[in-house]
Amino acid sequence: MAGYVDGFVTPVPAKSLAAYKKIARTAGRVFRDHGALAYVESVADDVKPGKVTSFPQAVKLKPGEVVWLS
Repeated sequence: MAGYVDGFVTPVPAKSLAAYKKIARTAGRVFRDHGALAYVESVADDVKPGKVTSFPQAVKLKPGEVVWLS
C-alpha cells in the first residue's frame, strides 16, 4: 500500500503557541472530515539550524519563534 504525507512547516511566535494550538485542533477536525486519515501537529523547539538546510532555515526562524510542523 502506497501512501503520502502532506504537511507544512511554519514559524510560530512562542508567545502565540496556545492560540495556534486552538486553530490547529479545528484544522485537524476539518481535514479529517474531508478524508484525512490522521492529523499530527509537532513543535520543533529544539531543532538547530543545519549546515546546508533545516526547518529553522526553511522558515527563516527569528528569535522568539519555534518551528511548527503540521
